[in-house]
Amino acid sequence: MIYAIIAAVLVAVDQIVKYLVMTNIPLGGHVPFIPYLVELTYVTNTGAAFSIFSEHTWALALVSLVMSLVLALALWKGLFQHPLGRLTLTLLLAGAVGNLIDRAFRGFVVDMFNVLFMHFAVFNVADICVVVGGIAAGLYYMFLMDKLEPREEVSDDQTDADR
Repeated sequence: MIYAIIAAVLVAVDQIVKYLVMTNIPLGGHVPFIPYLVELTYVTNTGAAFSIFSEHTWALALVSLVMSLVLALALWKGLFQHPLGRLTLTLLLAGAVGNLIDRAFRGFVVDMFNVLFMHFAVFNVADICVVVGGIAAGLYYMFLMDKLEPREEVSDDQTDADR
């Protein structure tokens, strides 16, 4: 239940930030956010990261929907039992849902965070959730899952066919 609340809060933050940007910054406009580091730039993106697949918004919406359902099911079925593992799935779910809402209802994703210290794609809160959640899930799976997840005990009298 707590993970559903966390996901809902992150989706709400994503949608509120997008709404504020759309209502207060003209399309293509810029406003300072963190001096010399980040500005808010209102852009739209019909594609995925770095505008790839920009002609396939419907396909990206479908992928977002499927991934949202898979991630929600993974959380509900307890793919990861440890809170850290569950949090990684929650971040991924929130990011997928946040951008799915944009694609389904607007036909594009609203992006706003523009880093000034390097050339990089403009991104949004949902993108941050996907990237942080994806990296964290990968690291959790590779380095922590064996240590933190409960293991099923295999009894000696089980046959190889039962395993």
